[in-house]
Amino acid sequence: MGGSTVADALRCLIGSDADVVQARQMGRELASQLGFSPGDQTVIAAAISEIARNILMYAKRGEVQFTKISDGTRPGLIVVAEDRGPGISDVPRALQDGYSTSGGLGLGLPGARRLMDDFEVVSAVGEGTRVTMKKWKRVNG
Repeated sequence: MGGSTVADALRCLIGSDADVVQARQMGRELASQLGFSPGDQTVIAAAISEIARNILMYAKRGEVQFTKISDGTRPGLIVVAEDRGPGISDVPRALQDGYSTSGGLGLGLPGARRLMDDFEVVSAVGEGTRVTMKKWKRVNG
């Protein structure tokens, strides 16, 4: 992340549907403060919602952390969702559209990945999962 500056992180514990809504709202508000367009605010909130719902569904509890960043020319937002749940045994497969172990549509991780600029999943079976997503404010938009 050469040259980017990082501010203090905000945290939202996830353990209920209300927490998912709160995480979404926190992300949208931070994106607004950073000057993201209303459309990008919605995109960021949608990605946060998908990831926070995965925490609730698979791990029951976890945390979403928000950090404002800058690369010197534009602001950005890093969202890290972390849990100590069952982990993902096959991350590349979990990132494919339509793959689901819960009987859902399988759009959570791949959908969130498409919405954000950078996306990384680190997971270990029996230890948990960390999803790191980054969105940069578009210049002139």
